[in-house]
Amino acid sequence: YIFGEIMYGGHITDAWDRRTNNTYLAELMKPELRPEGEAKVGLELGPGFPSPDPTTLDYEGYAQYIDTKMPKESPPLFGLHPNAEIGYLTSSTANLFSTIVSLGGGGGGGGGAGDVVKATMADLLDRCPEELQMVLIDQMAEPLLAEPSQGPYVVCALQECRRMNVLLGVITKSLSDLEKGLAGTLNMTQAIEDLIAALTISEWPGRNPYSQCAWEKFSWPSKKSLLPQYADMIKRHGQLTSWTETLATPISVWLSGLFNPMAYLTSILQVTARATGSALDAMTQETHMTTYKDAHAIPPDSTFPENGAFIHGLFIEGARWPFGDEVEEPYEFGGAKVGGFLLESRLKELMPPVPVVYVKAVLVQPSWEPSAVGYLRHVDDVYEAPVFITTARGATYVFLATLKTVVPKNKWTLTGTALMMQQDD
Repeated sequence: YIFGEIMYGGHITDAWDRRTNNTYLAELMKPELRPEGEAKVGLELGPGFPSPDPTTLDYEGYAQYIDTKMPKESPPLFGLHPNAEIGYLTSSTANLFSTIVSLGGGGGGGGGAGDVVKATMADLLDRCPEELQMVLIDQMAEPLLAEPSQGPYVVCALQECRRMNVLLGVITKSLSDLEKGLAGTLNMTQAIEDLIAALTISEWPGRNPYSQCAWEKFSWPSKKSLLPQYADMIKRHGQLTSWTETLATPISVWLSGLFNPMAYLTSILQVTARATGSALDAMTQETHMTTYKDAHAIPPDSTFPENGAFIHGLFIEGARWPFGDEVEEPYEFGGAKVGGFLLESRLKELMPPVPVVYVKAVLVQPSWEPSAVGYLRHVDDVYEAPVFITTARGATYVFLATLKTVVPKNKWTLTGTALMMQQDD
C-alpha cells in the first residue's frame, strides 16, 4: 500500500495507470524474490532474468548483475505482447511523417497544391449528406417520449441528430466559403486559410489547436485522417437516418457511431430502472460477449435482451476474443447467445474486432468498489476492461466493460488490454 498508493500511486492521477502500477508491484514484490531451499535464483523478473540470491551479492554485485544479465528491452519483459512494439513503431512513424507534412504547411497558392485543394473540396461537397429534418423528427418523437421503454432512446437519437446537423452546417458553410474564396468572390479569412492547410495535408480541419476552422470542435474524438473520418461521418449519418425513419431503436446500435456513446448506455439504465422500479443511481452496466460476429448475424426474430441492449463496432487491443467454432460451450443468457473468454493476441493482429456486445443494466452489489471509472467487481474470472473512443486512450474513456477470463486477470492488465471504439485508419 505504501509503495502503490502513497510513494508511487500518489503521483498517478489516472485510475488505469494506478491499477497498472499496483499490478506490477503485486507481480514482482513477492516472497519468491528470495530463493528457497536449494534454489540459487528466485522469481523470474522477466524472460531469462531471475532474481538472484541476495545473500551472495552486495550493492555493487546487484548493479553488475543487472548490467550483465538484463535482457534486451522488449515487450515481454514488461508483460506486453510482441504486438505492442509493432503498434508503438507504427504510431511513432505515423507521428513523424505527420509532423514532417505539417511543417511543409499548406496554402492557397497555385500549382499542384491548389489543384489538390479544389479536387478535395469538390469531392467533400459532392458527398456531404443533407441535414436531418428535425421538424418532422420532433413531431414523430413527441408521443414516444412519454413511453418508459422508448423515451430515453428517443431522447438519445434526437440529441445525436442535432449534433450531426450542427456539424454538417459547419462543414457546408466552410466548404462553401472556400469555394467562393478560391473564385475570388469572398475575402480569404484565417479560417479559410486554415481549411486550405488542412485539406492540403489531408487532416481533419481544426485538429491543429491553433486552427480557426471549427470542424474538430463539433466532431467526435478521432485520430483518422480527413477522408477516412469523412467516410465515418457519412456512415454515422446513415445510422441516424435509418434510426429516425420510425424512431424504433435498432436491435443493435453502432455505439462507436454516436457523438456521445455514454448517453445511449445511460438510456439502457433508465429504461431498465423504469421497468424494474429500481433506483437509477443504484445501477450500472455489465457486458457479455455474444456469439454474433456482427449486427447482421443477429437472428431476424430476435428481441431486446433482458434488461439491456446490443451494441457493435468495438475493437480490442492487447488481446482477442474468439469467434465461431473457437467459442467453447456457448450458452443462453438473458435472451442472447453468449460465450468465450479473453485469448492471447495473434501476432500482427493489433486491433481485431469483437462480436456484438450485450450490455446489461444491473444493480450495484455491496461487494463492488466504487471508483472514478466505475464499479470494480474484484472477481477472479472477470477482467475489467476500459473502453476508449480512440487509441489515444486517456480522456477518451467511456465506460467499464466486464470480460470473462480463465487466466489471472493481472495478465490482461500488463498487456494493456482495452476495448476501442475505432481504429486509427
